[in-house]
Amino acid sequence: QVELVESGGGLVQPGGSLRLSCAASGHISSIHNMGWYRQAPGKQRELVAVTVRGGSTNYRHSVKGRFTVSRDSSENTVYLQMNSLKPEDTAVYYCYATDRGVEYWGQGTQVTIAS
Repeated sequence: QVELVESGGGLVQPGGSLRLSCAASGHISSIHNMGWYRQAPGKQRELVAVTVRGGSTNYRHSVKGRFTVSRDSSENTVYLQMNSLKPEDTAVYYCYATDRGVEYWGQGTQVTIAS
């Protein structure tokens, strides 16, 4: 079992920045995909950004150029640097990882963009 613990959410004004972190622990074998989804009220959960072990990344179109996803050297911690935040980025952000084909999710962290 892999546990994912997120941190870094909060309230920020439009145009501001936040950095989310997610650390994996437990019985880790080899985390392959690791990244972030988000879910706004009344909407489906959607992919924000994901990294694949070895370095490739994939971003939701609406966050390209504003968000940067990265992993540390252990490949067991993932970060999401969010710049130029917009009110439509408001959501609960969930950390996501796959290990030997099994999906794991964090508990979610609230990100609110408001004046």
